[in-house]
Amino acid sequence: MNSRKVVYLFFSTLLVGSLSGAIVGFIIDFDVYTGGDITNMVVGLIWLLGISAAFSLVSQMGFFAYLTLHRFGLGLFKSARLWNRIQVVLIAFVIFDLIYLRYIAFATEGETILHYTIMPVLLLAYGLVIAYLKAKDTNQGAFIPALFFIVVVTTIEWVPALTVNDPKWLWMYFAPLISANTWQLLTLHKLTNQPNTKARA
Repeated sequence: MNSRKVVYLFFSTLLVGSLSGAIVGFIIDFDVYTGGDITNMVVGLIWLLGISAAFSLVSQMGFFAYLTLHRFGLGLFKSARLWNRIQVVLIAFVIFDLIYLRYIAFATEGETILHYTIMPVLLLAYGLVIAYLKAKDTNQGAFIPALFFIVVVTTIEWVPALTVNDPKWLWMYFAPLISANTWQLLTLHKLTNQPNTKARA
């Protein structure tokens, strides 16, 4: 992949993450940004775009870190099948953590573990859809790595908001991360022109 394509991936991901985060943030605090004059709205939108851009940069670092980890895993275990099985175990572990550990840490009176199950299950379902699209565009070997990236890497990037457990920041952080991660995952193979590379992330 030449430098022009790298630059395109960087700035397009930055744009996708910034816009998605700004839109979600604006909807969450709609009354705040529309309650004053036009200056208040403009400054608010600039702030939303800036902070969402920062989150999308976290996404990009996570993406290239996973590409390195993926290659390392393939080299270490000498088998894409074994490496995929390990990734499946890690996916299950992360989903369990998102449910149980957050329930233990943040559950209030009247809340059940079901309240903390919905979000991880939706993330897993979304990951399955994106992994299917990735495998369809490339090959079946890309399914598990794509699912791992969407579920596990996104969750790791999301940790700062998860530990705060503020609904506003959960969504403001999540929107640019998941949109940027999805964009990178579904765009990379188109830029490298290698749709049939085995077990490509």
